Amino acid sequence: MVIDIGNTLQKVAVFSEKGVLCDLFSEKKLSISFLEAVFCRYSIERTIVSSVSKDDETVLQWLDERTQLQRFSASCLLPIHIQYATPKTLGTDRIANAVGANALYPNRNILSIMAGTCLVADFVNEKGEYLGGSIAPGVRMRFQALSQLTARLPFVEPKKIDFFVGDSTENSILSGVMNGITQEIEGLIRQYSRHYDRLKVILSGGDAELLQNSIKKRIFAAQNPILVGLHKILVLNASKS
Repeated sequence: MVIDIGNTLQKVAVFSEKGVLCDLFSEKKLSISFLEAVFCRYSIERTIVSSVSKDDETVLQWLDERTQLQRFSASCLLPIHIQYATPKTLGTDRIANAVGANALYPNRNILSIMAGTCLVADFVNEKGEYLGGSIAPGVRMRFQALSQLTARLPFVEPKKIDFFVGDSTENSILSGVMNGITQEIEGLIRQYSRHYDRLKVILSGGDAELLQNSIKKRIFAAQNPILVGLHKILVLNASKS
C-alpha cells in the first residue's frame, strides 16, 4: 500500500505483488476506521507514506503495528539519481513524481507537470537524473489570491473557458487565470524542448482535466505518477532490506 498525503487530498493505492494497481482511494483526511476497511479487503504486507503536510502519528503508529511501514524521505534508496542542489528541501511528492515519470517512460527526457494546489514541473533526463524544475501557484490558488489580496475582486470558481477577451469582471478573471496558466505551461514546454531532444511531457494532478484540452503542445495525461513512483521506491527498498 502506498499513501500520498498532499496539501489538499490524501491518496491511498493498493498494489498487487506483481505491481498491478488494485484500488485507489482519495480522502480529505485519513482515519483508522477508513484504513481498517481497506485492510478488510486486502492483505497488506508493506506500506510507504509520503507526506508534504502534517502527519497523523496515531495513524502512522497503527500502520506500523500492522505492516512493515516505511516513511519516505530523500534518504531512501531511489531508482533515479538526484542532482538537486538542496536535496534536503526537496518535497517527497516531487521525488516520487520524478520516479513515477521515469518508470512510465524510461530512457527519455521527461517533463512531468503536476497541476494541483501548486503547479509543479519536474524534469528527469534520459540518464535517469532528476535535475529539478519549478514551483508556481496552482489554479485555485491564483483565483484565491485575486480575491483575498484585493479589495473588490470576487472569488471565481475555476472552469474551462473558450474565450480570451473577458467581457465582464468574472470573465476577465477567468481569462487571466485560465489562459495565463495554460500559456505558462506551453512556455515551459517550449523552453525545455529547446534544450532537450525527444522530450516527453506528462500532465497529472487534480486540475489536469481542467487544463489539458487547452494546451496546444503535445502532452500525455498520466494517472498518478506519484503513486507509481512510491510503489517503485517501496519495492526497491524492500528488496534491499
